[in-house]
Amino acid sequence: MNIYGILAIYKFEMARTRRTLLQSIVAPVITTSLYFIVFGAAIGSRIQEVGGVSYGAFIVPGLIMLNLLTHSISNASFGIYFPKFVGTVYEMLSAPISTIEVVLGYVGAAATKSIILGLIILVTAAFFIDLRIAHPIIMLLFIVLTAVSFSLLGFILGIWADNFEKLSVVPMLVITPLVFLGGSFYSTDMLPPLWQTVSLMNPVLYLVSGLRWSFYEISEVNVVVSLASVSLFMLICLGIVTYIFKTGYKLRS
Repeated sequence: MNIYGILAIYKFEMARTRRTLLQSIVAPVITTSLYFIVFGAAIGSRIQEVGGVSYGAFIVPGLIMLNLLTHSISNASFGIYFPKFVGTVYEMLSAPISTIEVVLGYVGAAATKSIILGLIILVTAAFFIDLRIAHPIIMLLFIVLTAVSFSLLGFILGIWADNFEKLSVVPMLVITPLVFLGGSFYSTDMLPPLWQTVSLMNPVLYLVSGLRWSFYEISEVNVVVSLASVSLFMLICLGIVTYIFKTGYKLRS
């Protein structure tokens, strides 16, 4: 295992976060604060509790998941796309570093940034609501698995993308709508039976539900099913990344 190679990629990607601190950390925190102000004032005044939990507290897992998914994908996709764009990816491919080591460097950095952001949002939420976490270990497990899984997805998208516009297609047009429709800001129990069934087809519902269970022990989906789903998704992404490096898809041409 080439530890120095992994650390070189990891440190380079983490240094990029320090150079864009305002965009990477400050902006999401301000956005999260606005969610609490707007949703808490406008909707929270009409919906006092959901599942025995105040509405402000209820939306915390959804806000964390929204930021985890979008930033994991964005960080990882840009991290691998930019070397392709400037041509330095060929130097990395010719370096004495294996596929798994490249993935560990890029995905590890993207996941680390997303996890830090998720924890910052958690701390921010504590200023607005009386926050309680019933199962902190399960919460951290969900956050880490989600960050790693969607950083892998972002890595795949970064290799697939031919231009900067494609980098934002999936986060903006796919992930964000799925988060909003995945029970992040409401309980699926509020929906008619037909739409409850339809909601079960939304993969993000399993992530939000599992994370919410770790906070308040309430969920739309069994927590074991949620953990199994995100773990399976991570393994699928790993398989796709391995195939990409073995075939050189959009890397060697």
